[in-house]
Amino acid sequence: MTITKEQILHALSHVEEPDLKKDLVTLNMIQNIEILPNKIKFDVILTTPACPLKGHIEHACRNAIALFVSKEVEVEINMTSRVTSVDNNQLKGIKNIILVSSGKGGVGKSTIASNLALALASSGAKTGLLDADIYGPSLPIMFGLEGARPTAVQLPDGSTKIEPIEKFGLKLLSIGFFTDPNQPIPWRGPMATSAIKQLFNDADWGELDYLVVDMPPGTGDIHITVAQNYPVAGAVIVTTPQQVALADAIKGIGMYRMEGVKVPILGIVENMAYFTPAELPNNKYYIFGKDGGKRLAEENNIPFLGEIPLVKSIADAGDNGFPIVLDQDETVSQAYKEIAGRLAQELSILANG
Repeated sequence: MTITKEQILHALSHVEEPDLKKDLVTLNMIQNIEILPNKIKFDVILTTPACPLKGHIEHACRNAIALFVSKEVEVEINMTSRVTSVDNNQLKGIKNIILVSSGKGGVGKSTIASNLALALASSGAKTGLLDADIYGPSLPIMFGLEGARPTAVQLPDGSTKIEPIEKFGLKLLSIGFFTDPNQPIPWRGPMATSAIKQLFNDADWGELDYLVVDMPPGTGDIHITVAQNYPVAGAVIVTTPQQVALADAIKGIGMYRMEGVKVPILGIVENMAYFTPAELPNNKYYIFGKDGGKRLAEENNIPFLGEIPLVKSIADAGDNGFPIVLDQDETVSQAYKEIAGRLAQELSILANG
């Protein structure tokens, strides 16, 4: 039996990308078809390496070949990716800028930002993390980089840039690398916005699929400066189930939807959703209320990305400079990876919508 490229493309045109609601051939996701004796090979180009439906798509491709081409032929599929950009006006090779934001402090925003960035990087995406929380930078502690100082690098065009520090596969930059952690800095509005612009503009980020930005809590100068000056792909809102946190999260949603800001909200993450004691791993205690973040998402027509429990090991991992998502044995590590996958999905839908 002679197999043709047309037969293969016809078969794979019956496989739909679940998020984009179009078939893989129309989306140009099938590349490098190779036909050998009793074997066919091809690449499936996903929109993100963090795609949570990777296994589902590969299985559907194999079924389509068996149904429309041959059950006897061996099929070799290379599942790879090319991250799409939501905004074509990329900032020096950065495809997607993601703001991680919260209406108030104390909800674990920096922990969420750090672990989501690491989860995206662990999927194979080129990822950076910018700590823009200039009033309370926590990245140096969370990554065990207290006292670290970035170096300057001269680029081929003669300009000098700040070189982000690399650790755990991430490119990292924080205002905390340039300040004394024991000395408070009373930033005025113009000083704060100028400092943030320097972190964006004067750093040699290189080529990145995702730049995750840990924003200051609240709604202020820095949020508006970043939204109006950079091609932001979207924002993630972090909240806890408490009513006071939800009320502030609503203000954050409203700010990003304001005329002149207009940043898409990619989803809501509910942190400290419930408490599970180590000695009773199957018990859940909703000490701050239940499903507040999920209801907030539904009421505002925003995707709910997932929930993270209140677990002591998460705080311990951050304090020890080894974020929890790096611990493969921790159940909560998988929760962060699932949320990162859903976040990547939402970006792909926006980029291809």
